[in-house]
Amino acid sequence: MSSIKQFQVTFDCAEPERLARFWCEVLGYVVPPPPEGFATWDDFNRSQAPEDRGSWFACSDPSGVGPRLYFQRVPEGKVVKNRVHLDVRVGTGLVGEERLAALEAECSRLVPLGAVRVRLLYDGNDSCIVMQDIEGNEFCID
Repeated sequence: MSSIKQFQVTFDCAEPERLARFWCEVLGYVVPPPPEGFATWDDFNRSQAPEDRGSWFACSDPSGVGPRLYFQRVPEGKVVKNRVHLDVRVGTGLVGEERLAALEAECSRLVPLGAVRVRLLYDGNDSCIVMQDIEGNEFCID
C-alpha cells in the first residue's frame, strides 16, 4: 500500500517575505516561528551572508491541514502564464447569484491587499474570478 505524501507549494518570486505575508492574509495562514536559536526572523536574516538575506520565507496552515507555502527568491521575473495556480475556494456549495456574491466579496477583500482582478468567468450557474497576486502570479477565487 502506498502512503500519502506531504508536499509544499513553492513560489519563485522577487520578494519572498512580502509575497508570503500576502498569502497569509489571503488564506489565513501564519508565519512559523524563526529557526531555533533566533528570537526573530530579522535576527535570523542578519546571521546570513548578505546575498542570502531574505532569500526565502514560508507560511503554513495553522490547523496543519493545508500544505506549507514556500517562497524563494529567483533572479528572473515572471514571463508567462502560470502552469499551476492556487484556487481559493470561497464559493463551495453555492450556485448562481449566491456564489457570485461570495466571490465578489472575497475579491473586494483581496484587492486592497494588492491583488489584481483579471476577469470573471461566469456561465449563469458556475463562476470563478481570475486574479493575480502582488507579483503577477495568477490564482482563482472559486
